[in-house]
Amino acid sequence: MPNDIAASQRAIDKKKQATVFEQRLGFLASSGLATSLTRLQRGIEKEGLRVTEEGLLAQTPHPAGLGSALTNGWVTTDFSEALLEFITPVRESNQGTLDYLAEAHAVAAQRIDNEAIWAASMPCILPPDDQIPLAQYGSSNIAKMKTVYRRGLGHRYGRAMQTVAGIHYNFSMPNSYWQLERANRELFAPIDPTIEQQDESQTAYIDRRYLDLIRNFRRDYWLLIYLFGAAPCVDKSFVNGRAHNLQSLSNGDLYRPHATSLRMGDLGYQSIAQKSLFICYNELDSYISTLSAAMHTPYPEYEQYGLEVNGEYQQLSCSLLQIENEFYSPIRPKRSTEAGEKPLHALDSRGIQYIEVRCMDINPFLPLGIDEVTSKFIDAFLISCLIKPSVACDEAESQAIAENQSRVVNHGRAPELHLVNGPTETALRALALEKLTVIEAVAKILDSAHGDDGSNSSYFHSVKAQLKKIEDPSLTPSAQL
Repeated sequence: MPNDIAASQRAIDKKKQATVFEQRLGFLASSGLATSLTRLQRGIEKEGLRVTEEGLLAQTPHPAGLGSALTNGWVTTDFSEALLEFITPVRESNQGTLDYLAEAHAVAAQRIDNEAIWAASMPCILPPDDQIPLAQYGSSNIAKMKTVYRRGLGHRYGRAMQTVAGIHYNFSMPNSYWQLERANRELFAPIDPTIEQQDESQTAYIDRRYLDLIRNFRRDYWLLIYLFGAAPCVDKSFVNGRAHNLQSLSNGDLYRPHATSLRMGDLGYQSIAQKSLFICYNELDSYISTLSAAMHTPYPEYEQYGLEVNGEYQQLSCSLLQIENEFYSPIRPKRSTEAGEKPLHALDSRGIQYIEVRCMDINPFLPLGIDEVTSKFIDAFLISCLIKPSVACDEAESQAIAENQSRVVNHGRAPELHLVNGPTETALRALALEKLTVIEAVAKILDSAHGDDGSNSSYFHSVKAQLKKIEDPSLTPSAQL
């Protein structure tokens, strides 16, 4: 009997969520929102390794022609001196964002003598760990701190892992949208009674709604990994004696037959130590306090590296996290920082300004690793996450989310793959089609706001392009690789 009651309650909850979603979709389609929906804001951070003409990791310093890695606003370095990171300004146009990225690439290509930018997420042939150069930023205290932080990452996770590249997609809704949505706050009230909303300020309201988006994103981002994952294989030098269960290709490269993105799996940006952190994204305060505690909690395994050895700092601290950015997550709430300000302080004092999507691989078949079709699909995907009802997340659901990520990363194109879907399991294909139906509805509204009736650059077209990948997995980037 209790199981019957629970099943009945789930059916009621699902029906209620569907009703609320349809009502919110109607609000999104209202004429008063058209201008706001043409002012979505996005920016891209795209990483890429510098490599020699032989396809080896560049050992040269950051090119002087690219300016200072510490202060240049459009190109810097990430973990390694050889790992470039291109940064676009915030744009209201998808194509405008990509045009800036293309220009940055063109300028960089002219200024890196006899080198190229690696066009994939998983790295080129790598030297031994101690020969992967750390990024250098200068002699100032902040410059030295950035290098020490990277030295600490190398100790903790290995330098090879830090050469993995990706695309970070930053996204925010315009203030005009939030004003209109908050004026209809009853429609966007939490359907989950455990989520507080009493006496919300504008900042608190926006925080709560971005957290709604983040929780729904985490439930569904396996779809992005399936559609855009482009890292099913890796050069054997990447594992360098580490245990793995990959298969060998004839040239010695390693792969999994139905993998989509090894970058998002155990070989990529993962941390066993961080699995002890339960980040639920139900409240901003708990997110901040959990990460802050991790930055002040000593971790015995990291204490073995010490803080200073022979006059050289090895890491910023022996805590579970040196700084908040060390926490690996497919999505982050973000706020621009002021000079000398820490990210968590910025979030705490001024709230969430935008979200950062961190699960996108570089597509080696695209000149920039990302195109307008991909960008518009991400926009529609994120807005669908925003307007769908979003209940609180608990530890059991977080484990299911991690399980689905693992399955899609390692076996995403397997014909009979099933994913965890509440108390049952559902075929990936059926679940993906269900998600795309929702995203398509959002895409049509975005096209209407932009006055686009279905051109090849429309939001609707971007969704249809992904539908083909569900029907035929051989069209996914991971299959083509």
